[in-house]
Amino acid sequence: MKHIIQLHKPGLVDYKEAWDLQKELFLENFEIKTGKKEGETSNHLFLLEHSHVYTLGKSGDKNNLLLSDKLLKLKKASFYKIDRGGDITYHGPGQLVGYPVFDLDTLNFSIKDFVFNIEEMLIQVVAHYGIFASRLAGATGVWLDAHHPQKARKIAAIGMKISKKVSMHGFALNVNTNLDYFNHIIPCGLQDKGVTSLQKELNREVSMEEVTEVLITKFEEIFGISFSCL
Repeated sequence: MKHIIQLHKPGLVDYKEAWDLQKELFLENFEIKTGKKEGETSNHLFLLEHSHVYTLGKSGDKNNLLLSDKLLKLKKASFYKIDRGGDITYHGPGQLVGYPVFDLDTLNFSIKDFVFNIEEMLIQVVAHYGIFASRLAGATGVWLDAHHPQKARKIAAIGMKISKKVSMHGFALNVNTNLDYFNHIIPCGLQDKGVTSLQKELNREVSMEEVTEVLITKFEEIFGISFSCL
């Protein structure tokens, strides 16, 4: 019997709003698992886009943000230091962001397998468009030309928080993303690596709706789950 995951597709959402919602669901699952609250844990996946925002992980270096507060405003971008792993990244329109708020125990996944499956799902989504992507040793995310140091470029970022095997935060796939916004950070603290998008690699705009449906299909196949839309 497949596990049922609640799927949310709210569209373009302010970062703080999505973060607060994740925290609420994460805390509920966490308190149930630690015995502070009665009930059953739940599993949710949010697929959405954000307005321009830079986020810095808990161990990140703010010096990797190359914009002053004044320039942030001019770029109409926000900045948040948050509680996920990883360093700094950018989210914005044309980027498909996914937040799995899962209880990994109920889904029978180890943390290692969970992250591996997220990577594999993204690799297969990119492969659907005829693009070969892979992992890069020593760096998170999904990469093109990972084994060519001068050409390596990231097409999808991953940064999560997992505690008591409850997850939040997640992944971001560059679809039609304005890559100029990455020029104002040192992405993930890696100075010698670039970023790319489906649009850049294919030299055409790609339907966000289509990519979302491809991702949903690959997610269900790889994780062996089914989605229930809300």
